[in-house]
Amino acid sequence: MLPNITTRADVENLVNTFYNKIHDDTTIGPIFNDVANVDWDTHLPKMYDFWEGILFGTGNYRGRPMPPHFKLNETHPFRPEYFDAWLALFYDTVDELFEGEKAAEAKMRAMNIAAVMAHRIGQINAGTNTSLLHRNE
Repeated sequence: MLPNITTRADVENLVNTFYNKIHDDTTIGPIFNDVANVDWDTHLPKMYDFWEGILFGTGNYRGRPMPPHFKLNETHPFRPEYFDAWLALFYDTVDELFEGEKAAEAKMRAMNIAAVMAHRIGQINAGTNTSLLHRNE
């Protein structure tokens, strides 16, 4: 039996494991590593705060996640498979590490984030199909 997500340490484990998978992923890894040139030492603590805030309502995250994605989309237009890969890696990471109510909530929240992002990016990239990976999980 896997643990549920109950602490900041759990969130950090989830985020670190997830982004390690992204780093190695052939579909979206190059976007993070080569196109966006993500500074992981800065990005990861923001993601800890972001996900801790989403799952536990801590209010630690201070930022606007959409503008950096819009800026990146200007130079490297997002494609539907990017959202699919992001969501699949997130689900796989949650399922590998956790189970329970917060784990299910994390996956639901990730689906909502991907859907909103795909919709808003799709509006910018008029005519782009922004279908998402649909899972019954």
